[in-house]
Amino acid sequence: MPAYVIFDVDISNSTRYQEFMGGVKPALEAAGARYLARGGAHTVYEGDWIPRRIVLLEFPSVEAWEAFYNGPVYQGLKSIRDACSSARLVAVEGL
Repeated sequence: MPAYVIFDVDISNSTRYQEFMGGVKPALEAAGARYLARGGAHTVYEGDWIPRRIVLLEFPSVEAWEAFYNGPVYQGLKSIRDACSSARLVAVEGL
């Protein structure tokens, strides 16, 4: 089953964030992931969540997501992301 990963990202340094993106895009492709949404307009219809920038990714499975997230490539890039942004993220198993 696919896994969907939702990031709510607040970017504080867009130049540095582009450095992160330059490395993460090919790593995501290698992991079999694809972007479903990335930074488009969004509207909150209920609740008090105030998302900043939404990124929605699809992975082939939860196992593929966890291997990517915990793997050395992403963990190396994560330090760049953490230095120039803050994020909330959640993964959910699809149908």
